[in-house]
Amino acid sequence: MGRRLIIDCDPGVDDAVMLLLACAARDALDIAGITTVAGNVGAALTARNACIVRGIAAREDIPVFAGCTRPLRRAPVEAGHFHGESGLGDLPISAPRHGPEPRHAVDFIVATLLAAAPASVTLVATGPLTNVATALAREPVIRRGLREIALMGGARSEGGNITASSEYNIHADPDAAQAVFGSGCTVVAFGLDATHQVRATPARVDAVRAVGSRAALAAAELLEFSNALPANGPRAQGAPLHDPCPIVWLLRPEAFRFRPCHVDVETASPLTLGHTAVEFRAAPQRPQNVLWAVAADGDAVFDVLTASLAQDSRRP
Repeated sequence: MGRRLIIDCDPGVDDAVMLLLACAARDALDIAGITTVAGNVGAALTARNACIVRGIAAREDIPVFAGCTRPLRRAPVEAGHFHGESGLGDLPISAPRHGPEPRHAVDFIVATLLAAAPASVTLVATGPLTNVATALAREPVIRRGLREIALMGGARSEGGNITASSEYNIHADPDAAQAVFGSGCTVVAFGLDATHQVRATPARVDAVRAVGSRAALAAAELLEFSNALPANGPRAQGAPLHDPCPIVWLLRPEAFRFRPCHVDVETASPLTLGHTAVEFRAAPQRPQNVLWAVAADGDAVFDVLTASLAQDSRRP
């Protein structure tokens, strides 16, 4: 039995690549469920998209649960200009064979963690942290079931991708992010400092496409969509690959290097809303509450992605 996971996400192009990777790693990862949250696109589309990607991966055994439709205290901030109108770039869209379950995502997270053995479940979060913060606020005791929260979000040395200093997932619900970073849970954070070191260069995308399976071809198309966006820079450089990084870490932890730190999130300033204040200096008043990814091996990340997708022998 592999590592027990809940995946909380907002598909989203790179969330979709993350889901294809996680679903392919059948032997290493035991996915209890996929929960979705409003983020890159609205809540109805993120839930639908998770079901579509699950279908491409032939993993209808994994239930999908739709979650929070807006941030805790703010108006929604969508990113469709980065992910296409559907949220899945240029992938052909049709209704999934199976939709989300009737239970709310937060109810699923709470029930799963209450029933879990101590420190037995990893929660991977690759969207705004609204579902996670809501679950922790409703039942703080669920922390006992968590092994860690591995999240994609934040920025320090790289600066932001929404404002000068804020990364999208944190900016979209900074109040939720502050609650999660301060929850007392073990948090492993993959911010832009690390994910900008993982680039979907044409050669790497070609290697994914060459696998030839349905999941690999979908992943390559999603990566190409990101590479074509002017905001991601020259195609030869490759767009950064954000959301698969926590999953790759579970499969090959040596692909990343971390430093312990304290993280606070700016929730008041209109200028720096969503800024992650990453403090590496230890002090009694600043518990080091986060492992912050400072380096990533891009070749290793794409090796894991390609090798995992190669386990899916289904052809289009």
